[in-house]
Amino acid sequence: MTLRLADKWVWDFWLAQDGDEHHIFYLQAPRTLVLPGLRHHHATVGHAVSANLTNWQILPDALGPGAPGSWDDLAIWTGSAIQHDGCFYMLYTGVNRDELGLIERIGLAVSVDLEHWVKHRSNPVIEADPRWYETLDLRHWRSQSWRDPWLFKHPDDGAFHALITARSPSGSPGGAGVIGHALSIDLFHWEVQPPLTQPGEFAQVEVPQLVHLDGRYEILFSCHAEDHSRARAQRLGIVPEGGTFVVSAATPLGPYDLPTGPIATRRGPLGPLYAGRLVELWPEHWRYIACRGGTDAEFVGELTDPLPIRRDEQNSIVVDCLGVPSGAGQ
Repeated sequence: MTLRLADKWVWDFWLAQDGDEHHIFYLQAPRTLVLPGLRHHHATVGHAVSANLTNWQILPDALGPGAPGSWDDLAIWTGSAIQHDGCFYMLYTGVNRDELGLIERIGLAVSVDLEHWVKHRSNPVIEADPRWYETLDLRHWRSQSWRDPWLFKHPDDGAFHALITARSPSGSPGGAGVIGHALSIDLFHWEVQPPLTQPGEFAQVEVPQLVHLDGRYEILFSCHAEDHSRARAQRLGIVPEGGTFVVSAATPLGPYDLPTGPIATRRGPLGPLYAGRLVELWPEHWRYIACRGGTDAEFVGELTDPLPIRRDEQNSIVVDCLGVPSGAGQ
């Protein structure tokens, strides 16, 4: 069944696998807020578990804001988790009250069982470096973008990397969105690196994810229609559409090509889909899960069931929005 809570909206999410169980972590906020736009400053991290990515058992919440006066005392936003040396490590986004939630930073939490998380005492562990990334300038953008870290271990050198929603300080504000990058040897100490993509296409590239699929490395990210750059729309001759997009490379750190997408139509029975991720239901059987609704006006506050994917004639990923294949939940 769809992951929907009676009393809370659910949106951005990330997963971790422990044996045969899929653990999902998701942003949530009370439905009593009424206006979806208010959810961001009330976000905490919920937690559920499933054997088939369809039937979910809700578990106690994973993370909430820090103590008053701390760097993350307003809200917790999107992150990701990885297993290493018998523990699980989660990078997550935090914002605070003193800054009105305008400056985003990234912290670390650690768990031995995916249920009990301890925030690292030296948080935040990754902050935007102005050499390569735009810091807060309200003349250019409404906040300092430095969020949604996607954590992975490089298959060749064993180092840990984070992909980050960020903006370049150069070029047009409407096309400044880039995939930021940070590097760590031990998951505790991080060095910010130059971005993995070039600016020019989007104002922001949200909730990135790296997957190795069909011999290529694919970064998925999401963008609203209004956040396409004018140059992109003119170059492609399109009316911009929001959704999940993909850039592809031969190696995890690129170079990455120009984006394709959106990979899921907004005209299907599920309506607009956003912040989508690919998940491996079982080896080499990939599915797509996303939040229903893109903008606040379209927001539903629930996640889809796993949807099948395929390759089109141009070898691009396409999502079947009509439903899951028979037996997907078995």
